[in-house]
Amino acid sequence: MLPDRWQLTHDVDDFLDRAGDFLRSRPALHNTALTDIEKLRGRGADTPGAEAAAFGHLESEGEVRAIFYRTPRGRLGLTPLSASQADHLAAHLTELGCSPAHVIADHDTATVFAEAWQQHAGAASELFWRTHLYRLGTLTPPQPRPEGQGRIAGGKDREHVVRWCREFCVDVGEQPSLDLIDSGSWSDSRFGDRHFTFWDTPDGTPVSMAAATSMVGGMIRVDPVYTPAHLRGRGYAGAVTAEVSRAALAAGATDVVLFTDPANPTSNALYQRIGYVHLADFAGYRFSYRRRPAEGR
Repeated sequence: MLPDRWQLTHDVDDFLDRAGDFLRSRPALHNTALTDIEKLRGRGADTPGAEAAAFGHLESEGEVRAIFYRTPRGRLGLTPLSASQADHLAAHLTELGCSPAHVIADHDTATVFAEAWQQHAGAASELFWRTHLYRLGTLTPPQPRPEGQGRIAGGKDREHVVRWCREFCVDVGEQPSLDLIDSGSWSDSRFGDRHFTFWDTPDGTPVSMAAATSMVGGMIRVDPVYTPAHLRGRGYAGAVTAEVSRAALAAGATDVVLFTDPANPTSNALYQRIGYVHLADFAGYRFSYRRRPAEGR
């Protein structure tokens, strides 16, 4: 059997030529990689003053088995890896002098990579993100439906969208995203490429919001969903999520997904009621370095 081989490139188009079919083979499970890499491709993959984005694919017996990517802001994204594959990748990235800020992957992969990274790079890891991944089965709009209707947010709603995204970040503890919004870097935040929908009451007042990514590989992710605290419990979140999900299916999406907080049983139950089915668990580990790996080591 030929040994596993990681192939590294900084050319996102070359990477997608080689690994795009693999990513699109499981669009729900690979949803974060698909959207992150598409966003990097649209920007040219570079951020001034930051490390160049990097992409890698693992070949075994002539086929792509896994990928990694590192964004200019230090996120390391992985598709599922075995413990030995994660260890091999950690050793390889250490030799290259990489120092990612954090890793995002399915729970088992993120955990074994964090352990391997501590061994090879001497970086302590801290679990900062845990989530359930759901995929839409049969859409079942909530009944009874609250009064009002969905409305696509337009340019005049920009200030409202930004304010609610800021409130969402505070609610869920997403400080990095909040920092980008507060610094005026809306396009660099994870919300900058989203398509937003409001749920309006009959008098035209927005009471809830949901957004969706552009379709990549037949996949659309619903993210974020937000209702101000004083308006919760009235069915608005379920209604706007169903509206965005319906629009995704109408646009031709074969996979509609969303992430939920495992510690929030209310939202998990809500999404299951409207047709979402649990697919996998994901996790994120933040790294801290006692010493920064030497460049080019």
